[in-house]
Amino acid sequence: MGPRAKAIFPLALVIGVLSFLWTEFSLNFTFHWVTDGDLGNGLELPKNFHLILPTAFIAWGLFFAAGGDNAAFGKIITANIFGTVAALLTMGLAFKTADAPDFWGIALWVGIFAFILVMVLVLGDWYYVAGTFPAFASVFLWWIATGLDGWIPNGGGTDNTVQSIVDGKAGTGAAGGVLSTPWGWVFFNSLVTLICGTILGILSGKLAAALTPKPAAADEA
Repeated sequence: MGPRAKAIFPLALVIGVLSFLWTEFSLNFTFHWVTDGDLGNGLELPKNFHLILPTAFIAWGLFFAAGGDNAAFGKIITANIFGTVAALLTMGLAFKTADAPDFWGIALWVGIFAFILVMVLVLGDWYYVAGTFPAFASVFLWWIATGLDGWIPNGGGTDNTVQSIVDGKAGTGAAGGVLSTPWGWVFFNSLVTLICGTILGILSGKLAAALTPKPAAADEA
């Protein structure tokens, strides 16, 4: 194994193991452990609070893009908060401005908050704007996947129960309404999962550093 491979191997190994553990944990959390009833197919109905498997990887990657150190951890946690709160406000205002089938309300508030997120840069270098946009977008991805609650009437399904799915009355959302989620929970679940991803980032960096062989000290003359 060459020097470059030896340097990369510990990080790759740690990330591989943590990716396995996160995937196993988040999917079991959502579909087996913290649930609202048996779906009859070996899975259970997720509660409004659940973890979003892929969202954590967004923050994890951003952690390394921001430098992969303690300062990066703070920057990405801050970016997670700014980005998801902007998305929360956008969701709440967009469907009150114009609901389905008109998109201009969504477009208007996305444009306004995108402007605001960039303008926050005037406050200083502590603010990592490149991290706020993926956080902002991750909320919107889950809002779409879970039924666009608010913009589409009953989109997220405030009465998202096993019986409502059986009766064909569940809110619109992925997997026949199984992932229907009220828009406030879309924000909260995304924020929590992004924070989990940031923690995975710093944990992978620390563990990889501990496993990386240290260069041999030069012999004293």
